[in-house]
Amino acid sequence: MKTSNFLGRDWIEPELDYSREEWKTLMDIGFELKRRFALGQDTTDILKSKTLFTMFFNQSLRTRSTFDAGIQQLGGIHSSLEPGKTYTPARKGFDIPYETERISDVARMLSRVGDAIAIRMYGPPSGWNYGFSDETIKEFAYYADCPIINMESDKYHPCQALADLMTIKEKFGSFKGKKLTMSFAYSGSIEKPRAVPQSVILASTLMGMDVTLAHPEGYDLDPTVIEKCKANAGQYDGSFKITNDFDEGFEGADIVYPKSWGSHTCFNYYDEETGKKIKDQDHDEARRVNELAKGWMTTQKQMDKVNKNGVYMHCLPADRGQEVTDEVIDGPQSVVIDEAENRLHAHKAIMALLMGGRL
Repeated sequence: MKTSNFLGRDWIEPELDYSREEWKTLMDIGFELKRRFALGQDTTDILKSKTLFTMFFNQSLRTRSTFDAGIQQLGGIHSSLEPGKTYTPARKGFDIPYETERISDVARMLSRVGDAIAIRMYGPPSGWNYGFSDETIKEFAYYADCPIINMESDKYHPCQALADLMTIKEKFGSFKGKKLTMSFAYSGSIEKPRAVPQSVILASTLMGMDVTLAHPEGYDLDPTVIEKCKANAGQYDGSFKITNDFDEGFEGADIVYPKSWGSHTCFNYYDEETGKKIKDQDHDEARRVNELAKGWMTTQKQMDKVNKNGVYMHCLPADRGQEVTDEVIDGPQSVVIDEAENRLHAHKAIMALLMGGRL
């Protein structure tokens, strides 16, 4: 596949609008850049003098450090535009005088002086309104003349998903016939986005894996995501099922990915066309179902249920002692640091292809 097919494109919901072949090309480029990095080869000519603007509405360690290091390793320039330290970009109708600036102005200006804009936004900055941050990132794309990269919204985290697929490919050699379980894990926090689990199940069904989604009642994911996973499984000769049984999710799995996310009652829901709220958060209900899910912690007893060479994955940060025990996350089946390392090379592949790198 020609790398020119990626030039100038956005990376917002690639789980839905990039093909399986395009995901595989991104992985191939990521592995090649990882090989060059390991050999100490100079890659600073790939994006020489190209500028990446980042906007983190939320805190970050892995995403921030790997985009920052990655653009510099490719010879580019990173400019961090912290919302609140600069004027905070705002959608129409959410303006605050002398605090915000309309996205239409921000996006058009930055795309005149830079080569890509990467945005992370979910949760409190979007008022826990499900879909609001995704629409915010899409509004940047509407006005910008350069690629927009989704570093995590309330719906999707495609950067994480690409690194996860690279990690699975490294550990198992292929995707076909591999059993992955995306499982809920307990956390003391009732407010967490759905982005990681939704992106992981979409990307893994796109690769034709046998995917199980395991969660307690009340932790359903977006119905449109579920329908797409079913369609992927049918199209690519994989499988997809949902269980409310924690143990069942681990039995015979090759990859387990136990990650906390908020119940559907932790979000506000609104009509994306009118902006009117449809349903409010219900924290009392969210706390109730969360208390019932305290048993969903990954212990070595759980890991003993997976296949002999099975691995434990997590996007990090993990709530140790709640989501997982130290014995598991620091144990021989854990690949979480390998997974985090691959964020660097996945992000470099995304930037190189979208920003017109000399590959």
